[in-house]
Amino acid sequence: MSTSAHSGDGRSAFGRILICRTDNIGDVVLTLPLAGYLKQRFPQSHIDLLCRAYVAPAMRHSRHLDRVLTLDASDDLARLFAEGDYDTVIFAFPDRRLARAAQAARVPNRVGTSHRVYHWFTCNRLARFSRAKSDLHEAQLNFLLLRPLGIDHVPTLAEIPHLYGLAAPQRAAVDALLAPGRRHVILHPKSNGSAREWPLTHFTALASDLGSDPDMRLFITGSAAEGVLLAAQAPALLALPNVANLCGRLDLDELLALIDACDGLVACSTGPMHLSAALGRPTLGLFPPIKPMDPGRWGPLGALAQVAVARQPCAGCTDSATCSCMGSITPQDVAARVRAWDGAGVQRGAGIVS
Repeated sequence: MSTSAHSGDGRSAFGRILICRTDNIGDVVLTLPLAGYLKQRFPQSHIDLLCRAYVAPAMRHSRHLDRVLTLDASDDLARLFAEGDYDTVIFAFPDRRLARAAQAARVPNRVGTSHRVYHWFTCNRLARFSRAKSDLHEAQLNFLLLRPLGIDHVPTLAEIPHLYGLAAPQRAAVDALLAPGRRHVILHPKSNGSAREWPLTHFTALASDLGSDPDMRLFITGSAAEGVLLAAQAPALLALPNVANLCGRLDLDELLALIDACDGLVACSTGPMHLSAALGRPTLGLFPPIKPMDPGRWGPLGALAQVAVARQPCAGCTDSATCSCMGSITPQDVAARVRAWDGAGVQRGAGIVS
């Protein structure tokens, strides 16, 4: 494969790189392997990430990124690109305003997908592929953006966990939540509307089932707004004696620290699920058998990651709130999988983060 792409002044395209991924946290986590691969292949390269401000704290814990920049509506974007002196900008998430700014700053290599018409006028290196029609995982699809730069490499799913480079901080506030000698598991019931969700009655049944283990403690995580929803829609879950409600109480650094310190996490297709997988923690993702929402596209990729998905084909569910596919994943099956996380080899830091 060729890596002959150069900037207009003869510099390598892989000297100073900016990866733009300005959507949600799970999507950004799945872009980290792209940075990890480039850093391993071009160790002297300088790789920055541009993302949304709420995502940035977690991304700053990836050792493959030299700098994490945040997107703000008032930013002088052309100046951001020019001052970065970038040889290449990769639009892993299309954004018309960013593409125009990179063009105005005359970044030599501007990579975008051919499926956005404005990229034909703002990007000079077009990647021709369709995410919607591909059978590749989202983390693999990001690598197709390297083809216009002369790199035709798509890692296997088994290779992805080695490319995140993500570590977690330690936070005293999180350590204070942990009880010595007990097992701690995170349940993340909501998704901010981004995924098909497991019924709250199932989460309640799961927590009740796991409550029969005297050493099992459960943390419920989510935003403050999701905590309000849970209080209204699943009060029985929050009232269980083995459950601690942490919704709205953790910033992203503290959530990352908690995930790393716990014995596992259960969630549907959300950012915390991908963070857990990237940290190498036991992770169970709950999915419907519906493309492109299925685990083939969005499943957690990690050394200790698993998925639970309905065995039967989708019956045409259209309402995410009453999805029979998600409902067919039983609390008993999930509880059995959680109990299988017996602690062997899953201590903090035991996952693959290199």
